[in-house]
Formats: sequence, structure tokens, C-alpha cells
Amino acid sequence: MSDEGSFRDWVDVYDSLVDWPSRLAREEPFYRRWFQATGVRRLVDVACGTGHHAAMFHRWQIEVQGADVSPEMIDRARQLHGTSATLHWAVRGFEEPIDAGSPFDAALCVGNSLALAATPEAVERAIRQMLAAVRPGGLVIVHLLNLWSLPDGPCRWQKCFRMAGQRGELLVVKGVHRSGSMGYVDLLVMTDDRPPKLESQSAGLLGLEAIDLESAAQNSGATRVEFYGNYDGQPYQRETSVDLIMVAWRNADHGDHHGERT
Repeated sequence: MSDEGSFRDWVDVYDSLVDWPSRLAREEPFYRRWFQATGVRRLVDVACGTGHHAAMFHRWQIEVQGADVSPEMIDRARQLHGTSATLHWAVRGFEEPIDAGSPFDAALCVGNSLALAATPEAVERAIRQMLAAVRPGGLVIVHLLNLWSLPDGPCRWQKCFRMAGQRGELLVVKGVHRSGSMGYVDLLVMTDDRPPKLESQSAGLLGLEAIDLESAAQNSGATRVEFYGNYDGQPYQRETSVDLIMVAWRNADHGDHHGERT
């Protein structure tokens, strides 16, 4: 981003990039399937952004903690969704220990957030913290853009729209591209000033492989790990799948099989 003072406009831009009702409706059956199979009553979303997933799960009568490293994102989540005895918000990075008093039934890191980690080692630490935060037999879900389905080089421009920002009308353009083993999400925002002011933000994405995620999960106590290529539950295919979704279960004590399908 070009200057720190414009960050609240970037929160507005982030929220406007997604058609949240459509997205949540598409993803809901996937989450309901695994939550019901695992008996999820409490969960933590470790990179909740402005809290739309967390709020949806809370509407399902699940106790939810939403955390994000950005205070501005958490402020917006509180404004949009409120706070209650069963909906909590915290400013915390996904690599940090999750102190909740008692274990969660599930931990999530979705929306491609884990790919924003600084290093592969940071990814491993985040997965370790999520598995440590759930009970034996508990569930961990990680969702990523499958970077390997993108061509190496050209930017794939995805969106161009106008929106109302805190400083007036904004024109927003979003694209994503891969360069070797790294990906980048590119945002261009033009203000309605005279003359217009152009601001940009480019976020680097780690090129994460399913085999490395599986190894990190198993090294952190997962005994079952599965991968899907989209929210319809189709198998993950490295070259063609749009998404890379990991579903993992923490080792269950005393023959507990909550992670098994029902």
C-alpha cells in the first residue's frame, strides 16, 4: 500500500472484493458436512479478516473466536457482526499460541490467508498452533488458492469495479499472477480526486504444496489428512484445481473417532 494513512480504505476495498452472500452460500455445505461429522460446537478462525465466515458459523449456534493480525480488520468485524458471550474477537497472528482456556473443536485458516505467511517455516508454525488448539479428534481446515493452476507469468485480471470509499468514489482493479514458485495478488485503486490519485498494493503468496501441508500437519499431531480441489468436495488436482483445501484431524485419544465420516 502506498501510505499508512489510507489503510482503512484498504479494509473497505478488501470487503468489497468478495460477494459475501454468494460465497458463503457456496461454501456452507462443505463446512456443515465436516462440522456435523466432527461435532463442532466451538471453533477458532485464526485469520478471520472482517469476520464474515466467523459470523456465519456463529449463526449456526457455534461458539466462535475470530482472530486476525490486523487491528483494523478486527475493528471492522466488531462493527459488522457485534460481540457476545459466544462471539469473540482477538488481534493475534496465526503463528501465535491460541490461549482459549479449553480446546476448540475446530480451527480454520481460510481465504488464502496462510499463503501470506512470511516463510514456509511460519506456515508450519501456524498449522502447529491450530492443531494444538483443538481437542483430540478435532478438525483443522486450511483453504488456499491453488497457485499451480495459474500460468507462470501473465497477470489474470479478475475484477474491475467502482465503490464508495471513506474519501469518496474509488475505482478498484484486482488481479493475480504467478512468477515461478511465488504468487501475487495485485490491487490498483484510483481515487476520484482531481487529479486522480493512484494507489497500489501487491501481496506476495507462498507457493504451498499439498505434500508439504500434509507433512506439517502430520508432524504436528494429525493422523488423517485429506485434500480437496474446491468446495464441492472434488479431489485436489495440482494442475487444474482452483482451490487447495486441507482437512486434517488431530490424533484422537482412547479410540475417539470424531474425525471419521458419518
